[in-house]
Amino acid sequence: MPEKITNKVQNHPRLAWVDNLRTFIIFLVVSMHACVTYSYVGGWYINYPPGPSPFEQLIFILWQAHLQSFFMGLLFFIAGVFAHRTMKKRGIGGLMKERWIRLGIPSMLYMICMQPLIVYATLQKPKGPDLPSFMSYWYEYLSSGSVLGGSGPMWFAVALWIFCCGYAIKQMFDGEIRLMTPRSQPPKPSDLWLFGFGLVCCSFLVRLAYPLGSHIFNMQLGFFTQYIAVFSLGIIADRKGWFEALVISNHARSAGWMGLIIGPLFLVGLVAAGGPPPQDGTIVYSGGWNPWAFGLSFWEQLTGLSLALGLMFWFRKLGNTTHFFASWLSRRSFGVYMLHSPIMVAFTPVCNSIADTSRLIAAAILTILSLVASYIATDLILRIHGIKKFI
Repeated sequence: MPEKITNKVQNHPRLAWVDNLRTFIIFLVVSMHACVTYSYVGGWYINYPPGPSPFEQLIFILWQAHLQSFFMGLLFFIAGVFAHRTMKKRGIGGLMKERWIRLGIPSMLYMICMQPLIVYATLQKPKGPDLPSFMSYWYEYLSSGSVLGGSGPMWFAVALWIFCCGYAIKQMFDGEIRLMTPRSQPPKPSDLWLFGFGLVCCSFLVRLAYPLGSHIFNMQLGFFTQYIAVFSLGIIADRKGWFEALVISNHARSAGWMGLIIGPLFLVGLVAAGGPPPQDGTIVYSGGWNPWAFGLSFWEQLTGLSLALGLMFWFRKLGNTTHFFASWLSRRSFGVYMLHSPIMVAFTPVCNSIADTSRLIAAAILTILSLVASYIATDLILRIHGIKKFI
């Protein structure tokens, strides 16, 4: 029988390792977008021509594919855990209010204001009297409905807000809100493998209709099988009380080592057999009834699951500390996520000359410059009265 909400809900202490893990993932997000700028693997506001050398492309593919396999899914999993905790503490209304303030309003600000500014300054390249003014372009952007797909990297916040809405609606239709179920043991390795293989099959099937690179309102549905599944798993993990037990288990540690060791070897073999993805034309790995698309789904989901488990284990063991600098970084991480796009676009011309010599070095320098400037900008913005509840 589901339990009703009572005033006696469990108060969870703040988990320092989760804050530090989120900060680390934000670093990886900025790195990913800096790499896309120079790798031509993925889409971004600027792709600096020409394409990379075969060696550089292989390094970019290995790095970016491994990041894509786990980092956003891990954020969604953690978000599911804390969505359930917020539901227990504040109820449906409290969850929706908090998520609207922290996710909905910043996403709308980005879509309405920041996205058109970035696009107008980069893709439009306004030169000469024949091109429209920014106000004309902005009006067309809003009136045509393009704003609905203008979330940029804030697609994550939009998707997470939608997931939380879905969770809240489900709880309303349940009639009684299931705060907790009897505690259970964390999933066994066989359960994790079954979950991983389920993700493989579902991702492969979804990509028959929505191959990688295609999107609806800036949402690449080819990745959403993992995101929806792990967000739901995060809710279940907290409801059944095995979230932290899973994180500290030897199964999580072993999975992490498997992802680190076997993941790169498998991906190199897959790319060697199927060939590097072309800069133009059809990419067989993206989706379709072919072994390369299935191979990518197989590698991506199992490697991503392994790396996510391993990272949680290692951060729980080695990164469960609180000090001023870590707290300072964590408090500003969401602001960095929101602001790094225009800052990175502004710094890209500075790194382009370096890219003519080494695109790998240019991507690394662009990552560092963007992170430092984004943290400084976020810190200054947080000093504005009333802004802290939104960022």
